[in-house]
Formats: sequence, C-alpha cells, structure tokens
Amino acid sequence: MSNNFIIFGFVLLKIGSRFVESAEKSLKISLVQALLPLVVLIGLLIVNVRIFGDEATSGANQFALIMGGIVAGIIGLRLGFSYDEMLERVSVNIAQTSGAIIILLFVGALTGVWLISGIIPTMIYYGLKLLNPHIFLASALIISALVSLIIGSSWSTTATIGIALMGIGKAMGYDPAMIAGAVISGAYFGDKMSPLSDTTNLASAVAGVDLFTHVRYMMYTTIPSILIALLIFLVMGWRHHLPSQVNHDMLLQDIEASFYVSPVLFLVPLAVIVLIVLKTRPLIALFAGVVLGALAAIIFQYPLLKSLAGSMHFSPGELYRVIIQAIVGDVQIDTGQPLLKKLFSSDGMSGMLSTIWLIITAMFFGGVMEAIGALKRISIFLLQSLRGVFGLFAATDLTCIVFNATASDQYLAIVVPGKMYKQAYDDAGLAPENLSRTLEDSGTVTSVLIPWNTGGAYNSKVLGVSTYDYFIYAFFNLLSPVMTLIVAYFGFKIRRKNHSKS
Repeated sequence: MSNNFIIFGFVLLKIGSRFVESAEKSLKISLVQALLPLVVLIGLLIVNVRIFGDEATSGANQFALIMGGIVAGIIGLRLGFSYDEMLERVSVNIAQTSGAIIILLFVGALTGVWLISGIIPTMIYYGLKLLNPHIFLASALIISALVSLIIGSSWSTTATIGIALMGIGKAMGYDPAMIAGAVISGAYFGDKMSPLSDTTNLASAVAGVDLFTHVRYMMYTTIPSILIALLIFLVMGWRHHLPSQVNHDMLLQDIEASFYVSPVLFLVPLAVIVLIVLKTRPLIALFAGVVLGALAAIIFQYPLLKSLAGSMHFSPGELYRVIIQAIVGDVQIDTGQPLLKKLFSSDGMSGMLSTIWLIITAMFFGGVMEAIGALKRISIFLLQSLRGVFGLFAATDLTCIVFNATASDQYLAIVVPGKMYKQAYDDAGLAPENLSRTLEDSGTVTSVLIPWNTGGAYNSKVLGVSTYDYFIYAFFNLLSPVMTLIVAYFGFKIRRKNHSKS
C-alpha cells in the first residue's frame, strides 16, 4: 500500500470519526425531519425526468439538489444549528471532491485529443474487425473487468477502454445503455476485487481486516454476481440482430480514409495503463495521456489536423489552435457516415462542466444533511428496525446506499457506515471481513447507480449515457447488494470471530 493511500485513508477515517462524533449531538432531529429533504429531492428528480428527460442533468437536477439542501438547511436552523456550521460541512464536502473534479476535466481533454490523434478510431477499427457482435456485450464486460483488475480503478477503465468499447458497440448496432451497463459491470468488478483499488483498501482498513482476507472473502458474493451478469449479457448478445443498414466493411474503409490507423497508436493508452499500474497519481497519468495523444496527433494525423484548421497556410499557431480546441472544446470529424459522425465527436473539457456543476450541488445537499444529523438519524432507524445477524447486514447494506444517495460520495458511503457498525459486528461475534465485504457489496458498487453521486455523474458523462438509461443494465452493480443479503439470510459462509464458519 502506497504512502499516498495511507494518508488518503487516514484522512477519510478521521472525517468519518468526526462525522459520527458530531452527529451524536444531532439526534434531536426526528426521522420525519431527516427524511423530508430526501423526499423533496426524490420528488423533484422524478418531475425533472418526466419533463426534461435526458436533459435533466443540464440544470434541473442541480436545482433539485439545491432545493433539497435548502429544505435541510431550514430544518437545521429550526433545530438550532448555525448557518456557518452547515456551510462549513458543505465546504469540506466540496473540498473532498476537488480531485474528482480535476480528473473529470482531464478525462474531457483526453477524449478530445485521443480522437484527433486517431487512438479512439483505431480502437474502434480493430474492435470491429476482431470482436464477434453476438458476444460483444460479454466481451466488453470481460475486457473491462480485466483492465480494472490490473489497474485497480473503475474510473480509469471507463475513461480509456470504456470509451472505445462504447464506439465499437454502437457501430454494431447495440443500445448505448446496454454497452454502458456491460462496461460498468466489468469495471466495478475489477475495482472491487483488485488489491490495487483504493476502495478495496479503504473497506478493509475501516473494518480492521487484512487486505487479502477481505478480497478472498468477497468472492462468496462477488463471483456469483459477475457470473449471473455475464450470463445475462451472453443471452442479450446472442439475441442481438445486427442492423441491416450497418455495413462493417464500409465503416472500416471510412475510418481508414479519415485517419492513419495502426497498432502503434495503442502505445499511448498502454502507457497510461502502465503508469496507473505503477501507482502514478491519476492526474499525472491522465496528463501524460493528453501530452502523448497530442504528440501522436502531430506525428500520425497531420493531414487531419490541417483539414480541421481549414486554412491554406498551416502555421505552428494553427496547429496549436486545433490541438487546444480538441482539448478544451468541441471537435467533430465528418467521415461521411452518419453513425461515425456521432462517434467521432467530442466536447473536450467544456463538456464536463455540467457534471462538475452536478457534483458541487450534490455536495451542498449532502453537506447540509450531514451537518444537521439527518443521515445519522436514518442510519439509527435502520439499525433499530432490522434485528439479528441478517438485520445487521441489511442495515449496513441500506445505510451504504442511503449515503451514496445523500452524501453523494462512495468513500463516505464506506467510511461512515464502517465506523458506525464496526462495534455492532464485534458484539454479534462476527469477523470483521463480514463488515468489509458488505461495505464493498453496497457502498462501492452502488455509487455509479446514483445520477448525482460522483460515480454516477462521472461515468454518465464519460460514457455518454444517462444514469437513468444504463441503470437497468448495470447488472453486477444491481446484484451485488442483493447477493450480500441472500448470503446473510441463508447464513452461508458467515465467518465468526474465531474464524469458524457457520
């Protein structure tokens, strides 16, 4: 485990401890008061989806989060919490997501420059040639799982290989929501099971269990979940009919006509993956990907850059303008094929601004809810309502999901429930790996299912598919919290503190 992760984990643990301690004084809030802001938020989100559809994340949902936070703030003021106290918690929440916000901007830059460099078109080109359409969804899941398992990051997986798989699947006539569901399922499986993953290390640290004991114990719920998801995607792919209007040979010819296509371009994403495996900081790895992509564009796609400039005299200044425009703004490469026109376009860094806005407003809502003790009250209600060993698992499961939906951050959805329930697991005679596994089964994987959570907002923007659309196809993420409850209900492999198994 790197020193960076140790520091990161320590900070989160301190935040979790402070949250639990400060919330003790907030228990004067009633359950109805705690739930009211959440009810207001969900009600407004439902209205927004019905009226705005996929455009809800362009402003309507952000306003809904602000309204939910204001309702929580009014309740907090009536209970005696100060304005400054609530605002301070909001500021802390926003500060915690600053890294994710910068990463989003770099991913936008990466997408734009990898388009004009021919990297994404090359991935799509060889994907169309090598992948069988009928097993594409299953292949997308397996490829994403392997990459994520190696690099330990679902976000980096979707931002690199995930973007290419989206393009390949669209060219094969698949619904983008299905492709996104397969990519996300695989990416979060790898993230969850990789010893290099920050969430895997964090969950084991919070519960106080050895990392590899935690990873091995997760197999009882994780392997069945991913196998079921894989089977579903195999059936869906086998029933898929390639649209008659899609001519693969024509698509391949148009890609070759517009870009220089060569396996040598794979060296750029491979370099980024190697940097991540070597535990280089994400911002440095992504920045390296942007720089290498720009160099690849200059070396391999010079005629394309010249055509994008639209100038007879292609000066160094024009070259710089074209590359920067791809990094920060809109770029579209028209190959003459309507399908490829949609694939070969990017909004760069500017395309990430609505998602960043969504994250900031989500942190506002979550911060106020934390400050007034609403999340603590909801968690206590769950623990009191669900009795016995199964009840403890269920309370942890639901609490993690509630934190993902309210605090809007998967790290807090692991740390805070972990701190809250650790003693309860110990009192019940359960080994700590029961807690760490449940935190991962519900806290890690459900973040991507919440549109305003950092995980959901990020992946929706990167893959270009609304969270509301890919939700029903993210089978692994939907199955994981259910699987942990099934295992707990039947008492299968529930490990006690003396490591005997019942």
